[in-house]
Amino acid sequence: MSFTIQDQFYLNGEPFQIISGAIHYFRVVPEYWQDRLEKLKAMGCNTVETYVPWNMHEYKEGQFNFEGLYNIRQFIQTAAELGLYVIVRPSPYICAEWEFGGLPYWLLKDPTMKLRFSYQPFLDKIDAYFKQLFAQFTDLQINYGGPIIMMQVENEYGGYANDQAYLRALADMMRKHGAVVPFVTSDGPWHDMLDNGSIQDVALATINCGSNIKEQFERLRQFHGHKKPLMVMEFWIGWFDAWGDKEHHTRDIRSAAIELDHTLQEGSVNIYMFHGGTNFAFTSGANYYERLAPDTTSYDYDALLSESGEITPKYKAFQEVIARYTDLPDVPFSTKIIKKAYGKVALKDKVSLFNVLDLLAEPIRSAYPLTMEELDQPFGYILYKSQLGKGRKIEDFRLIQCMDRAHVFINEEHMFTKYDRDIEDKEVFELTAAENELTILVENMGRVNYSVKMNNQHKGIKGGVIVNGAFQSDWEHYNLPLDNLEKLDFSRAYREGVPAFYRFVLEVDEAGDTFLDFSGWGKGVAFINGFNLGRFWEIGPQKRLYVPAPLLKKGINEVILFETEGKASDSISFASTSGLE
Repeated sequence: MSFTIQDQFYLNGEPFQIISGAIHYFRVVPEYWQDRLEKLKAMGCNTVETYVPWNMHEYKEGQFNFEGLYNIRQFIQTAAELGLYVIVRPSPYICAEWEFGGLPYWLLKDPTMKLRFSYQPFLDKIDAYFKQLFAQFTDLQINYGGPIIMMQVENEYGGYANDQAYLRALADMMRKHGAVVPFVTSDGPWHDMLDNGSIQDVALATINCGSNIKEQFERLRQFHGHKKPLMVMEFWIGWFDAWGDKEHHTRDIRSAAIELDHTLQEGSVNIYMFHGGTNFAFTSGANYYERLAPDTTSYDYDALLSESGEITPKYKAFQEVIARYTDLPDVPFSTKIIKKAYGKVALKDKVSLFNVLDLLAEPIRSAYPLTMEELDQPFGYILYKSQLGKGRKIEDFRLIQCMDRAHVFINEEHMFTKYDRDIEDKEVFELTAAENELTILVENMGRVNYSVKMNNQHKGIKGGVIVNGAFQSDWEHYNLPLDNLEKLDFSRAYREGVPAFYRFVLEVDEAGDTFLDFSGWGKGVAFINGFNLGRFWEIGPQKRLYVPAPLLKKGINEVILFETEGKASDSISFASTSGLE
């Protein structure tokens, strides 16, 4: 078997049009991979594309995970069993609205790190990772009878830099670790992006865009210089949401379907996203232009399948277009999926963070504040404590190089919350007690996943804390990745208005997909049976968290909310729809 790139794509010597859709295995529970892939095939696609998140496969340096949500081999094999081909994008950087664009946080422990450049320590880290990663799927390439037909070198690199030596080093590394299929690059067709991000003697240049396809294909055709296949590697059919957006982003069906038709008239396509899925836990990234824009937990993307895998009207419209170019297969859907509205669930227990801090973390002492990266903490929250001493007026209080959101307390009483651009603004207040303890709870809202801010993504407090014009010293640090909530003791005290944990018991007769409605709650993160569902925030546009049925069990299910704003209710509820309709 073979797949080659010449004047067009050839599969086993015959011309082949790639009709692909993006599904990120790491955004979908494994029990639903089969269902999503069956629906992809039924729409008329012959290929599935996926990114690969380095930061989840090598969560801590040298510790690799290819199980559960991150079992990339199983995902590829499931696609193969359905007769689908696979495009793998194993770049160390993926963007994807994913925490740090897929780069692991621990890279930032090197104070001179140059991300996405031919900086040898960075390349060495990639090499060690690729050795483990490529072992998962090199035998699944089409040359060996598997489904993988192409791999991508880097991702949208032309929008970041133009270090061609870096791109070539990555391609060489991929070959070294067993890649034998053709390579591609993908970039926007604007400005210098194709020139910056392409290595045409090594990889086919493709484009990422969502409109004006005919015009963009002409730009790509001219860039190629001679006849090569045209492909939109990311045909954007929707968009992602950030917390605080006025509404859920959607794209009208008609314009998207017309652009798909224009694409298939001249070339191949990968639909981004066919199915968006969910940014479980702390995996959502952020963008930063004029302000910080952290992405929501839902990655619905207004895709062809909803976040919970339902077929949409846009799916039907795309299926009609695809039917003009290929025969639609008859694909039975083998996974039984039901939606359940479990209704209201009353609060069982609650306890304040300050009263269980000793159970969740051991204090780490330092003369100055340390960042998450220095403390080897990937995600979540970090709490800082320091003694301010006697009562007096504080005329100049500032947080220096603090990211991303900080709640400031004096003697466990909330003073103010600082966020993004106002985080270094000066505050003035009075210390009224004889002795005063300063506590700062800092939340990592997601490391920026695109553009020039990526090299400055240290979370927590990096610069220091100014108290009356001078740096405050002597700190205790408490790491709170919230991966050990089994240690909580709900018999301890609770106080209103401060960060706290809330426990609920959901009893079900039958497990079904459901949505946790967090109306009446402020901001935080939710867990079900120990699984981190992701962040919630009252500012929306997302109002409910998706709970796939495989996370539930018949009988008793434990739900825990960690809420940071002191805004809580006496119940939560579970609905059968996302609320984005």
